[in-house]
Amino acid sequence: MTTAEGPGRESNMAELNRRYEAMFAQRPLILASNRGPVEHQVIQGGRPEARRGSGGVVTAYSSLAQSVDFTWVASAMGEGDRLVSNNGQGPHLKSPLPGHKINLRYVVTPRRVYHKFYNVFCNPLLWFLQHYMWNPPYNPNVDASVHDAWKTGYVPVNEAFAQAVIQEAREDSRPPIVMSHDYHLYLMPEFVRREISDAIIQHFIHIPWPSPRYWQMIPSYMTLRICSALCATDLLGFQAPQDRRSFLDTVEEFLPEATVDRERHLITWQGRQTQVKVYPMSINVAEVQRIANSPRALDYETRLAADYSEINIVRIDRAEPNKNIVRGFKAYELMLSRHPELQGKVNFLAFLVPSRTHIRQYQRYMDDIQQIVNQVNGKFGTDDWQPIVTFIENNYTQAIAGMKIYDALLVNTIMEGMNLVAKEGPVVNTKHGVLILSESSGVHHQLSKGALSVSPTDIEGTMEALYQAITMAPEDREHLSSVLVDTICREDINHWISSQLDDISALL
Repeated sequence: MTTAEGPGRESNMAELNRRYEAMFAQRPLILASNRGPVEHQVIQGGRPEARRGSGGVVTAYSSLAQSVDFTWVASAMGEGDRLVSNNGQGPHLKSPLPGHKINLRYVVTPRRVYHKFYNVFCNPLLWFLQHYMWNPPYNPNVDASVHDAWKTGYVPVNEAFAQAVIQEAREDSRPPIVMSHDYHLYLMPEFVRREISDAIIQHFIHIPWPSPRYWQMIPSYMTLRICSALCATDLLGFQAPQDRRSFLDTVEEFLPEATVDRERHLITWQGRQTQVKVYPMSINVAEVQRIANSPRALDYETRLAADYSEINIVRIDRAEPNKNIVRGFKAYELMLSRHPELQGKVNFLAFLVPSRTHIRQYQRYMDDIQQIVNQVNGKFGTDDWQPIVTFIENNYTQAIAGMKIYDALLVNTIMEGMNLVAKEGPVVNTKHGVLILSESSGVHHQLSKGALSVSPTDIEGTMEALYQAITMAPEDREHLSSVLVDTICREDINHWISSQLDDISALL
């Protein structure tokens, strides 16, 4: 494990903060995302209590929130957020969390409108579409409820976000820098642009962008509007080069009057130019390593030792269909059949976080996971050895402790924007463990030189990669590990943020 701490790093961070403070002295920063950095829970007595918000965007910008004064616009996610928004503390309030320098502004929409936005349009439709997760002969079925959710859910919530950004911007004489996020807010840039023509608008998309043929699965007026709105930005960011290519293809298909410059990754539409960039999201290496060496993680490491074997395969995932957990277990089952000498010597530790348990497809997938686990353990297990050990809970510190001891880390996802487990594992692992990485993962273009690549549907190939990983010569393991750690530490979360802010600064 390589440490990312040190005075040089602290000096670099201080210099970055000075640059950004100077930049935001020219223009105020407004950040917008569905989930915000602070969520208020109503506790006993009906009083709202502030807690750190969840989600990847919040984690990514936590260091910036502690060093730069800006406003974060987010949905009022629950009763606590609604309470502070309507209690004379709005329209915005100072974040009450220790170390935060930011202001909060909550977007309060009627519950029914938000339900249509989030539970009818964003997740079942957009998220599944962009992850290629549909079964086209059977789903989706774009019926009247979906058209209604677009018109009376998705559009009005995006309008409400835009109005919050516009109101915030008008409190300052300087035109703003607006950084918005993900599939929830595709339409917001266009609404903001109409009112603040000289704003610098950047939007970052955290999930994959599928090919135009797949976008044709939903009504064309929706896709056309999404593409047009995203082309109201100055900068549009994606996780991986293939996502950028797919977006340019989609614009050519649905906005034929737009000019697409593929060499410069530039779109000209309605008199504006949009630069389409690739910013692979990353991790705070020092923070992940701090957690891995914390007393709590060390305690978990001691407890987990009872489940270790001579050789350990690990995976850490949300229990979602696109994570491809079942095929990973089937590859492991095949390896134990082909190589009986490994029985009793290798364990598979799976740290699985329950996810979206109210959605039928996710419930079925969790049942499928449990079925294959029972099948493998029933087929090969003994009184002294269980081939697969599962930890089904949301316990990040325990998962980090588990990553410290892997000989092979399996990340065989079907389709996703980025996989941060593939970056966390190598920087905390103590055994020069080998990363097995899906070619369709968003992180593959960054880490493929230090990993064993597999097709996500190839059970035979995944089995062979598992066997290669756990039988690899120590010097080869060490080489692959060093390639991964060097790349991850060089292109960490600060690099992700600074790359975007540098491109914004060039537009000032």
